[in-house]
Amino acid sequence: MLSTAEFRRRLLSWFHEVRRDLPWRRTRDPYRIWVSEIMLQQTRVDQATPYYERFMQAFPTVRDLAEAELDEVLLNWEGLGYYSRARNLHAAARSVVRDHGGKLPHSYDGLSGLPGIGDYTASAVASIAFGVPEAVLDGNVIRVLSRYDAIAEDVTRSPVRRALRQRAQELLDTDDPGAFNEAIMELGATVCTPRTPNCKHCAVRAGCAALALDQVEAFPVKKRRAPVPEYRVAVGVVQDASGRMLIQRRPEEGMLGGLWEFPGGKCEDAEAPEEACVRELREELGIEVRVVDEIAVIRHAYSHFRIRLWAFRCLLLSGTPEARLDQPLRWVTGDELGDFAFPRANRRLIEILSD
Repeated sequence: MLSTAEFRRRLLSWFHEVRRDLPWRRTRDPYRIWVSEIMLQQTRVDQATPYYERFMQAFPTVRDLAEAELDEVLLNWEGLGYYSRARNLHAAARSVVRDHGGKLPHSYDGLSGLPGIGDYTASAVASIAFGVPEAVLDGNVIRVLSRYDAIAEDVTRSPVRRALRQRAQELLDTDDPGAFNEAIMELGATVCTPRTPNCKHCAVRAGCAALALDQVEAFPVKKRRAPVPEYRVAVGVVQDASGRMLIQRRPEEGMLGGLWEFPGGKCEDAEAPEEACVRELREELGIEVRVVDEIAVIRHAYSHFRIRLWAFRCLLLSGTPEARLDQPLRWVTGDELGDFAFPRANRRLIEILSD
């Protein structure tokens, strides 16, 4: 086992030598660091980078973000998924401008009080942007520490998470907490990877208990995941006499909140997708339609479930679509569809419609 001082020295020396050149590492602007940390939750660096650069062009300052409409924010977030991150980022930006004079709080507690900022993000922003000695604990850090100490307990359990958080705090270099936090996350992302870790190039391999046991990939210990369910969904592309298509906005709260979609819903057990489409449009919008043809069947995977989406071209027979209070409707042309933020499966449907 390496001493704490030697662990820090080796890790930071390695990091300063090999650190990746990433756009959010070229700035000390707390706002830009904060946006990057939100984007990197549940998203790989290579996926997040182009979205980050586009987002920064659209909203270069926290005030720009605060003054934007939510629809514009969601449109610039489209494709990243986990849209609650965008909604919370927007709400937090408004709080920063309204309650903090347009400047992010410098402390862990102050940052934690903003919408969408939990323990990890508060620690990351406080340490990287402001030099506050707060250790981070994300998936990469958990993997590094669970292997380094050969922790045989389930890392998804709260007591184990608390112990890992304390361990990370013990190892933290308080003279340069931001660099240390970036370094240990970088180690997990590029060397101590989930599969086929590159132990030969690990800066702290000399102290790794899992490597000494020749059981690196046995850690971290996690309970088995439940099977991922698949849901069948049917949606209708309903057009008016001028060819405009009907779209509906999802409620602000909940999954994919605030995004637009073609109306429809889940198929009931043993219900044919075509029948489900007709039923959903009747129940949700008060209209009667006839299915003209099937446009496509689209599969998409979310983090905890999958969907198989049937899209049908529908003829409006009777009734006037009525919006719920929290789910407004719009009739839009094909060209206007690009002005709205849609979930990934719906965006794929739009691409098919435009071909």
